[in-house]
Amino acid sequence: MTGVGSSAVLRAPLVVEFPFTRSLGAVQSAFLTGLRERTLLGVRAGDGRVLVPPVEYDPVTAEEIRDLVEVGAIGTVTTWAWNHEPRRGQPLGAPFAWVLVRLDGADTALLHALDVPGPDAVRTGMRVRVRWAGERVGAITDIACFEPADGDAPVRAAVPHSGVFDEPVTGIVAAARLDYTYSPGRAQTAYITALSERRTVGERCPSCRKVYVPPRGACPTCGVATAERVEVGPRGTVTTYCVVNIKAKNLDIDVPYVYAHIALDGADLALHARIAGIPYDQVRMGLRVEPVWTEGGRHPDHYRPTGEPDADYDTYKELV
Repeated sequence: MTGVGSSAVLRAPLVVEFPFTRSLGAVQSAFLTGLRERTLLGVRAGDGRVLVPPVEYDPVTAEEIRDLVEVGAIGTVTTWAWNHEPRRGQPLGAPFAWVLVRLDGADTALLHALDVPGPDAVRTGMRVRVRWAGERVGAITDIACFEPADGDAPVRAAVPHSGVFDEPVTGIVAAARLDYTYSPGRAQTAYITALSERRTVGERCPSCRKVYVPPRGACPTCGVATAERVEVGPRGTVTTYCVVNIKAKNLDIDVPYVYAHIALDGADLALHARIAGIPYDQVRMGLRVEPVWTEGGRHPDHYRPTGEPDADYDTYKELV
């Protein structure tokens, strides 16, 4: 994180991403496999309406529905919005229109992109057709986008479909990603700045006089703003802990290891950190610990025993 000037509040770009894996039921499997085969499927609800994209349960009765039908690759724009600045991962790199398209034979609309040169080239009621992706894998992106269709393209009705295909798609992996700018605020900026100097600071509540680490800018108990900074630690006491037996993909730490809540001396809120320098099965409540820093580290790498006698339970019982 970087800030302008010594008192500036920190800001930094942050990316949160993970792959989301899910299995598919019969209806969604048929829909996505159909896209791979250039076949558009919907499902007929109990009231006779054809729903595209298909759903597995009737939105009115909540009954399971599997009456699949094939609809047309041409449809009608029911509403639209212009996207003047496409973002990463969107269907088209140049400006395009987001459109709701009611495909021929369907009673609901499908959201996708329409490739047109500008907002003047799109209107509600215009006829559009699917532009298929060159390589299809069984995903909504098998529809590359929509494009304008001939005005005299005939309207086709929905026809029954078995939903049976060779090598059906049974699961999908969707990459979820969130890009944003994070600011920790005034209180945590001071906390992070102090950590860079290998110090730990909290803030004292002017009402209850408790010291909170990390500080949040307000007392979580009294709800009043905090401003008085207090340096705590560096030593502390293990209040409670857990043994981790499952290795995280992004951490180069052998299992088992211990993660603990540590009440730093002078603090009224325990923070969590890894315990090392002691066999995992010898970690205990009341263990006195101190931080271990690595070269260039912005926070303690772990905590290790100080060799002091264990703290009396009464000294930390309110923080368990």
